[in-house]
Amino acid sequence: MSPRIVYSTDPRPAAECPRCGRQPCVCHTIDLPVKQQTAYVKRDRKGRAGKTVTVVYGLQHNPATLKELLGVLKTYCGAGGTIKGDDLEIQGDQRDKVAEKLFALGYKVKLAGG
Repeated sequence: MSPRIVYSTDPRPAAECPRCGRQPCVCHTIDLPVKQQTAYVKRDRKGRAGKTVTVVYGLQHNPATLKELLGVLKTYCGAGGTIKGDDLEIQGDQRDKVAEKLFALGYKVKLAGG
């Protein structure tokens, strides 16, 4: 049976999550194994006053696992970083180092951008 609402008399039905497509949202409870995930790594400077950061996105982990992964990457790169939404940001141009470490941890890595 489909979990989607086909017909409802409710004037304002609850919106489905755009990421997981479910109501209620289960995005933050899903924690896929490392082997099943692809990490996209890119350099970015937009909206940062010309400062370069390395952004890791596309991961489906809960917030606790993301925080732990960020700590590993910050230690490996010797740089600061933060979590913004579901993205990990590492200060500086660390794209190659971050990709190398994520590959060593078992993620599939794709370099995005230029």
